[in-house]
Amino acid sequence: MKDALGGQSLVSIYSVYEKLRGKTAAGAAEGQAAKAAEEQKPKSTATPESDKLKSEGNAAMARKDYSAAIDLYTKALEIAPQNPVYLSNRAAAYSASGQHAKAAADAELAVSVDPKYSKAWSRLGLARFDMGDYKGAVEAYEKGIEAEGNGGSEAMKRGLETARKKIQEKEKGSNASEDSGASRGGGGMPDLSSLASMLGGGRGGGGGMPDLSALMNNPMFASVAQNLMNNPEMLNNIMSNPRLRQMAENFSRGGGMPDIASLMSDPSIAEM
Repeated sequence: MKDALGGQSLVSIYSVYEKLRGKTAAGAAEGQAAKAAEEQKPKSTATPESDKLKSEGNAAMARKDYSAAIDLYTKALEIAPQNPVYLSNRAAAYSASGQHAKAAADAELAVSVDPKYSKAWSRLGLARFDMGDYKGAVEAYEKGIEAEGNGGSEAMKRGLETARKKIQEKEKGSNASEDSGASRGGGGMPDLSSLASMLGGGRGGGGGMPDLSALMNNPMFASVAQNLMNNPEMLNNIMSNPRLRQMAENFSRGGGMPDIASLMSDPSIAEM
């Protein structure tokens, strides 16, 4: 017995056994918890098949076939649910097709899966910006810059700056509305007499204003009117833009509706 125990007492041997048994039990419990967590974790790992669908979606985006891109990214997500790259790409396709709420939902899910995925933060910022949630956009861009590190990319910083500028303009417009209620009339509309003149009032073949109901059917003009109601100072910016004035003069002479795509290629007009 002495040779077998190597001079150790039964008490010391049992003490070692108790310590090892505790560690083994703890290790087994940790292993079971890790396994359960892994089973509950959403499958987000890409496969060759899902990556092929993503590449096809990217190609559809390149040719501006946004509905096809959305369909392909959705199929990729059916294989790898909650994959942040696929979600972020589909958010971009939703944004491009004007479905900003869906873009925001995809981008929010992407950053919840991978908070370090800066591209998803950027797309969340864009979606919120397009929805008019400028404070939410600022928050997304700030987190994107944090995820990128080193002060963030130029694109992310430009997005943040633009969103902050919109907040300032909105606050300034609200203050101006309160201070100049009398000049805007009881109904809250800005004085559109100068805008009427710009659009051809009193000039052209039939004289008088053009058909404003037809104008308001155009989304761009409807947006401009809404912005004017919120910020009368924008009227001065419109009146001082030579390209818009030339467009209005052409319209008043019967030249037809302007090429909106061409107008929006002008950064100053797009910003307004």
